[in-house]
Amino acid sequence: MSAGCGGTITFVIPPLPRFPILLLALALAGCGSLSPKRVTYDPEEFDSTTTHTRGYAATQAQTCEAAKRALLSQGYLLTASNADLVAGRKSFQPTSEVHVEVELRVVCAMANGTAASTIAFASALQDRYSLKKINNSASVGVGAFGSLSLPFSSSDDALVKVASETLTDERFYDRFFALIDRFLVPESVQTTPVAPPSPPQTGSELPSRPVPLSPSRG
Repeated sequence: MSAGCGGTITFVIPPLPRFPILLLALALAGCGSLSPKRVTYDPEEFDSTTTHTRGYAATQAQTCEAAKRALLSQGYLLTASNADLVAGRKSFQPTSEVHVEVELRVVCAMANGTAASTIAFASALQDRYSLKKINNSASVGVGAFGSLSLPFSSSDDALVKVASETLTDERFYDRFFALIDRFLVPESVQTTPVAPPSPPQTGSELPSRPVPLSPSRG
């Protein structure tokens, strides 16, 4: 504050520090970013019932048995297997730093209340992992002074899950359902035994036939 020649009093306001203003701006920006983002499920239209399902003229046990053999034939490691559920997992590595695991589950349900008709529901979950480096710092205990951190560090490689999604490719499921159909054995073929061929009869076992008498010659 200073007084001029004409008796006018002038107030001088010192400039505000920039640091609190910057903190206030960052705080306001943070509040805006913390607002929850709305997740939409527009692709989930529930208009198709053929991608993950297929009907078979077989029982639940026969259908799931065929699904189990189909998974085993493609190198899947079984994680569950019973009369109405089969699940298997398989690992892939498309690149040196990306690891992918696919878990395929098949549920066998009776169709239309008929034991000889089954609907197979298949769903595949794909998990993607990425190779990350984790830094580890070394520390040494020094008596009453506690622990002392040393400038020596090491890094370890670890797989971190970065994505997980359900596969919806119709061609993937079409190929799998076709493979189930190849391993599916009809009930009539499974339960009807095949009779072994009868052995050939030898000369001693041939039935005897009466020999007609020749007419006498006069």
